[in-house]
Amino acid sequence: MIKPGTLEVVNIPLPGLHSKTSVNMPVHVVHGKRAGPVLFISAAVHGDEINGVEVIRRILSMRSIRHIKGTLIAVPVVNVFGFDSHSRYLPDRRDLNRCFPGREEGSLASRLAHTFMSEVVERSDFGIDLHTAAIHRDNFPQIRADINHEQLNLLSRAFGSPVLLHSAPPEGALRHAACQVDVPVMVYEAGEALRFDEVAIRVAVRGIINVMRALDMLPKNRVKKIKPSVLLRSSSWVRANKSGILRAQAALGEMICKGDVLGHISDPAGNVDEVIRSPANGIVIGRTNIPLVYEGEALFHIGISSQHSLLEKHLDILHNEEELATPELVEEPVIV
Repeated sequence: MIKPGTLEVVNIPLPGLHSKTSVNMPVHVVHGKRAGPVLFISAAVHGDEINGVEVIRRILSMRSIRHIKGTLIAVPVVNVFGFDSHSRYLPDRRDLNRCFPGREEGSLASRLAHTFMSEVVERSDFGIDLHTAAIHRDNFPQIRADINHEQLNLLSRAFGSPVLLHSAPPEGALRHAACQVDVPVMVYEAGEALRFDEVAIRVAVRGIINVMRALDMLPKNRVKKIKPSVLLRSSSWVRANKSGILRAQAALGEMICKGDVLGHISDPAGNVDEVIRSPANGIVIGRTNIPLVYEGEALFHIGISSQHSLLEKHLDILHNEEELATPELVEEPVIV
């Protein structure tokens, strides 16, 4: 039993290693003195997606965190096995985020998913799951949520990310399993695997604070208003029609129009260029970082939108340190 007004770390036991070394999942529980909702924040469901680990560290270092209403359950590393081996996957090569809700007597991935569901998700009212793109890919800061869910619609807009992608949760994913037990979960995507991205981290910290304010866990900010996210009701991956070397011309976060050149693919000698063009108006919300591509490989993820003026305002914020500053945090060096 964690007393009101305290912060404690609960080590949830997981299956051990071959060497009989014990393994635990550290869960940080901040139990406020006053009653309120229970919010969980999770990171590193994919073990190589580490931005969220730093986000949670900063949230837990907030001056005001011990004075929240309700309870915050923060899990910096869900996939402890993958995290320690710099791997997206578990030792059994399964993707944890396709194994929820899991089973107590299933595979390693299934058991870990079951433990997280029973010990964290089912004790919560809401959740924010922090992710990055896969290795050698990059994502523009974005929230993914099913906005047809009334509470998720309100909370995902309160987050205040540059873009909000309407997305029904895929079966097997954490947010799909959480929805089945009436725990609305949104996913934050930004940055790339095995790298820290200071802007992505700051957007997430600010967004989580905004959600906690919307839930009345923290006092409202009466000075700054949250700029509305650009709502993307659909997105499209542009794929390579041939194998070769990609020379990308479109940057992450760049606003584009239908028919704009995103890049060129050629052979190593530069012969037979294929021009890659945007299929729609919108913004580049994801892209590959490796120039060597195979036919059929996903190259650019285009969020379809014509709200260019609102996008410009968010892009300005991302390049403004003052706008991204979080007064609740103790000042510390910027990660570069």
